[in-house]
Amino acid sequence: MDWARILAFVTGMVDQELLARIEYLAAENRILKAQLKGRLKLSDAERATLGEIGHRLGRKVLGEVANVARPDTILAWYRNLVARKFDGSKARRSPGRPQIKREIEQLIVRMARENRDWGYDRIVGALANLGYKADGRQCPAPPRSAAGN
Repeated sequence: MDWARILAFVTGMVDQELLARIEYLAAENRILKAQLKGRLKLSDAERATLGEIGHRLGRKVLGEVANVARPDTILAWYRNLVARKFDGSKARRSPGRPQIKREIEQLIVRMARENRDWGYDRIVGALANLGYKADGRQCPAPPRSAAGN
């Protein structure tokens, strides 16, 4: 089982190197933070990143490592991130049919008047041939004559 000893030795060295890197970065952060005057202003993206990592670390480890804010604050940033993710804002879009340009709408109405036997799909195809992008949901109801005319 020489491989097991070699593997244990290598992983131990890797762990020691990672611990040394973390210790260096923590000391560097403390020194840089001491040189800052006033509060550190973070963007929403930076708060979200710190909150996500802080959540994975947990409150106890954050208490030892965090210099930017208190652990409770960092965990609150994570809770706000999760709350924003599930607040339903993506579902709150404007109701109804997607808006189209006035020019395209007038063209659709003109095509429907001039070609009364064309349906939505054919009008959309004709628009595509002219270089306009529209679909059947965007086409307003074309004016039709009374039944039988």
